[in-house]
Amino acid sequence: MKKTVKLTFMGTGTSQGVPIIGCTCPVCRSQDPRDKRFRSSAYVEYGGMAILVDAGPDFRSQMLRAGIGHLDAILLTHNHKDHTGGLDDVRSLNYIDRKAVEIFCEPLVLDTLKREYAYAFEEVKYPGAPEWNIHLIDEQPFTVKRNSGYELEWVHDVGYRYRPIEGAVPDVEEVTVVPVRGFHGQMPVLGFRFGSIAYLTDMSRIEESELAKLRGLDHLTLNTVSYRPHHSHFSLDQALELADRIGAGHTWLTHLSHTFPTYDCFCEDLASLCAARGIRSTVLPAYDGLILEA
Repeated sequence: MKKTVKLTFMGTGTSQGVPIIGCTCPVCRSQDPRDKRFRSSAYVEYGGMAILVDAGPDFRSQMLRAGIGHLDAILLTHNHKDHTGGLDDVRSLNYIDRKAVEIFCEPLVLDTLKREYAYAFEEVKYPGAPEWNIHLIDEQPFTVKRNSGYELEWVHDVGYRYRPIEGAVPDVEEVTVVPVRGFHGQMPVLGFRFGSIAYLTDMSRIEESELAKLRGLDHLTLNTVSYRPHHSHFSLDQALELADRIGAGHTWLTHLSHTFPTYDCFCEDLASLCAARGIRSTVLPAYDGLILEA
């Protein structure tokens, strides 16, 4: 049976977000809430699982704004700070759920986490340090599932201890996620497909062999930061060309910078560009809080 999927854009901005500190351009001064963008992230409800893609510096504010208090997994696309800078705040979920947070990432990302969050990997941790279970992934499909066989027990001035739950049967419910390999400049990164929705960010190139993973989508998310070419992100021309090749029913643009016009003007511009090029997919800019369902 087909699993339903719902994706909520938690943030749709670049590494600086929009508005940018100190900028007085029309987009940064816009009062349209669709022009106010946290750093890029997505929350996916898929087959009963609550999955977050990336946890950047706005993680705490995004979770509070969306009213989310539980995650079954965090998937990391790559190791840049605008996608990993909020991971310390999973401590709240540790306390509420009494679980370690399940994090799925590549070995290169894990190496960075060990440097930037060394305190989370120490054998004897500072009391209250975040508790993570790391799962290493690559381009091959992987499963996300819940585990009800243990809980974290908080001991004052000591920290968390793992305590098995006697007689508990692990929850067998699970979903399969399909990673999509791309390149952020020269850096290998991952996007993810959840059923008929795919979320790709921080890419400037996708190998031809990976495009087969993106056939038959209802919704596709692509990143773009500028009309002009960029060394590590799709330009708007490149994103539109890729959207046309993939042919999803709807394509949504994310990781948007303030160099694009205000939301309504950008929608008009995209409609003109797509009509002129004969692009079949409906292409629109995403915005924080937008929900996709399939």
